[in-house]
Amino acid sequence: MNILIIAVGKCKEAFINEGIAEYRKRLTKQGSVEIVEVKDEKTPEQASEKEKEQVKETEGARILKKVPERGYVIALEPEGRMISSEQLAATFHESAVQGTSTIIFVIGGSLGLSEEVLKRADFKWSFSKLTFPHQLIRLMLTEQIYRAVQINAGSPYHK
Repeated sequence: MNILIIAVGKCKEAFINEGIAEYRKRLTKQGSVEIVEVKDEKTPEQASEKEKEQVKETEGARILKKVPERGYVIALEPEGRMISSEQLAATFHESAVQGTSTIIFVIGGSLGLSEEVLKRADFKWSFSKLTFPHQLIRLMLTEQIYRAVQINAGSPYHK
């Protein structure tokens, strides 16, 4: 299984990058986890709704350029559906059975994802009703990917 994470902006926090690196290292036997960062767009201080939409559209166009034609796209979206770790593991298993070798996760910037990106998504996933920094979501996502792989492998990690 190959995992691609497309995220808006750079992750500047050392502790987050260290955690992500640890889970990526643990996953090397089961497949690859690639992280592609796209440039974030500066949002004006008192941005109007139109300006905010333009920022999301610009970031969305950058994201869509990185999304491969084939693969299952999961958009991390606050209005998406909440699922359990077991359900994520089942999604990985189903994708593999159907011959999909790449799962693409998309993390938007501080304003979220554009409508175009959400339309491209095969699934919209909400981590929680809580608000998290999008950099921290990368670490949480990487851990959940590792957890899903461990569930499918029958590992005691998940317990």
